[in-house]
Amino acid sequence: MRKEDVKLGIAPIAWTNDDMPDLGAENTFEQCVSEMALAGFTGCEVGNKYPKDPAVLKAALDLRGLTIANQWFSSFVLSKPMEEVEKDFIAQCKFLKAVGADTIGASEQSYSIQGQMHTPVFECKYVMVQKEWERFAKGMNRLGEIADSMGMKLVYHHHMGTVVQTAAEIDKMMDMTDPDKFSLLFDSGHLKYCGEDYVEVLKKHVKRVKHVHLKNIRPDVVKKVKDERLSFLQGVRAGAFTVPGDGCIDFAPIFDILDAAGFKGWMIVEAEQDPAKADPLEYALK
Repeated sequence: MRKEDVKLGIAPIAWTNDDMPDLGAENTFEQCVSEMALAGFTGCEVGNKYPKDPAVLKAALDLRGLTIANQWFSSFVLSKPMEEVEKDFIAQCKFLKAVGADTIGASEQSYSIQGQMHTPVFECKYVMVQKEWERFAKGMNRLGEIADSMGMKLVYHHHMGTVVQTAAEIDKMMDMTDPDKFSLLFDSGHLKYCGEDYVEVLKKHVKRVKHVHLKNIRPDVVKKVKDERLSFLQGVRAGAFTVPGDGCIDFAPIFDILDAAGFKGWMIVEAEQDPAKADPLEYALK
């Protein structure tokens, strides 16, 4: 892969957790972005402690040689009026453009259990019926049109505990959406977590992959989550996720497939851990 085509960033979730603010509560925004830069990264995603004023945020990042690569967008296409979803989406696209980003990562959060502390993640995932699939796909295509009209790329983040988690659900989503305006955020960690063949998923959809999360898992912890009927958040606290260089995923075939397909864009190291147990700078360097 060429440096001109592929950029390497890291997510702030290793320093401060958006879903569980007590994890990393002691870590400041300034420490987070300074350690990202110290570890050699050139980009990042947006965390809950980042300044909301784009001018203030961009100045802090410019000082450290960092760029915003993407920001999570919680869509509620299935459960809220589309006008409300569009309004929130446009506002976030405007913010991202103001800080120099061109990518927005959506994840449908209607009926999601990822943020529920005591709901077993392997047993209680919501499964869409056909009418919901049609509403979901129509809504995502609409958001893709809006993003495109604003000079942005919409990438979809499949995620544990949400309506698009499995390989079959990813396949159906990609079949029902516009390839010109709707792309995939490929996340190896979430696919491995739920027992899917992440290499096969990538091979099938690589031409529409526009953003990559480099996430690893600790299989012994994931087994514990399944055996003990733990939630997604309990799994995070227990250490289910980790970075490349740790865990069980072989990233060589992932890089080979992306390289052969001519991938251009951001790869983001993203591993939500308890920073009291996994020092963020140490794991960023790893």
